[in-house]
Amino acid sequence: MLIACCLVVFPTLVIKASSAVFSPAALAAEPGVESTQLPPDCGGEPCDAVVRGLLAFFDRRLHGLSGNGRACADCHMVTDHFQLSPADAEARFQFLQWRRRWKPNADDPLFRPIDADDFRTNGENASDFSNLRQNGLVRISFPLPPNVKLIDPTTNAPSSETFVDVWRAVPTVNDVKLTGPDGINPWPRGPNATGGYQLDARVTTLQEQALGALINHAQIQNLPPQQLLDDIASFQRVLFTNNRVRAFSDAITAGDTPLPDPDPLLNELEEQGKAVFVRACSQCHGGPGQSTTQAPVVRFHDVSTQCPRPVDTVIPARFAFAPCPDRLARNARTYEITLSVPTPCPPRGRVTPCPLPPAPGLLAPPLPAGAKVRRTSDDPGRVLLTGFVGGAAPTDDWNKLDIPGLRGLRNTAPYFHNNSASTLEEVVDHYIEFFKRVQANAAPGVVPPIASTDGVNFDRRPTPEERAALLAYLRKL
Repeated sequence: MLIACCLVVFPTLVIKASSAVFSPAALAAEPGVESTQLPPDCGGEPCDAVVRGLLAFFDRRLHGLSGNGRACADCHMVTDHFQLSPADAEARFQFLQWRRRWKPNADDPLFRPIDADDFRTNGENASDFSNLRQNGLVRISFPLPPNVKLIDPTTNAPSSETFVDVWRAVPTVNDVKLTGPDGINPWPRGPNATGGYQLDARVTTLQEQALGALINHAQIQNLPPQQLLDDIASFQRVLFTNNRVRAFSDAITAGDTPLPDPDPLLNELEEQGKAVFVRACSQCHGGPGQSTTQAPVVRFHDVSTQCPRPVDTVIPARFAFAPCPDRLARNARTYEITLSVPTPCPPRGRVTPCPLPPAPGLLAPPLPAGAKVRRTSDDPGRVLLTGFVGGAAPTDDWNKLDIPGLRGLRNTAPYFHNNSASTLEEVVDHYIEFFKRVQANAAPGVVPPIASTDGVNFDRRPTPEERAALLAYLRKL
């Protein structure tokens, strides 16, 4: 029996936790515990650790750690499927203002100065939460690599700044057991060459991820005991989008073959969409942590979601991405980077200081290693971990991010690392333009694997007829 209980409530899951010893059978017998959310065997994790981790996930006090009052669940909101949407952030802000009409010191720990736009100028008095409210983004700070400098927008010269803030979405923690390092398709450099946690895969373990969040977002002053980090990791490893994905994960853990299909029963349109997905999407969104049982052929990628978006210089334009709205475009910074290796100039001088080529379709001479180039992005991705820019564009680290899983996609809008796509329709339309850009920029006679199934024909891009089927399938994941 569970004694000395405290009650933790969130949608479809009520868990009574205790400091007393308990068993899976006792947990399963408790009223209100739904096996679709927490299995009786705790998903192979120690049940006491899972429940302690759940309590820690919701704990704003963090006894002995001297934090800022935030809990994990303040940003990974249960009502938002363990992520944070701009709509919920804005609703919480408006509710806080309403409360302060009667109680001026009313508080919501989501709104801490560290995630205010004006924190770097106003410190603890910062109060501009535009990125949090409008975009659902939080601040992530990185030290600049030695060969990367920020450009001062007022002087157009390299600044003395030694770190940079980027603004990123709060991803769901559902299905994290299926993500992280997987040992396949290693990237040539940087931390976690075969994948990791966080949007840039910089974190190796869930314990490390929890510690980083406690330090950087909860602003703890004292390091937590290892057991707390292990408990939070155990809790996260039992969170799944649905029971099919849980069974899929269990089969991987057990070494079962063949693996079960985690997809639900599909109708004819959705089956057509799945075929489109396998052809057009699974070369990146493959593997157990993504959405199919295939191994992905690409580890980290730039899919042109950063701001500003690429613009075709050919008239008429061969591709046209939706431009970033001002609320996101303002997060872009210009960087001056010393090239790591000789670097080809792309057609038509798209990289400063590449000159214009002698004729359309021809290339300017390559830039040598050590040359300085300037690039602009709201989030340059893994280059902030490695400083590596150079070589052919697909192989450097500029704008490269890890590839997220897609299960439960219909519930986790908005999309991309900067929440720049509001709907799945916008996501699919973005990728259609992405494939157009890959084809437009391919060298004569070259068919990039990212755009081709057979290496001969450009066939990845969904046709207009396939778009509806793909959307139907994505909503079923």
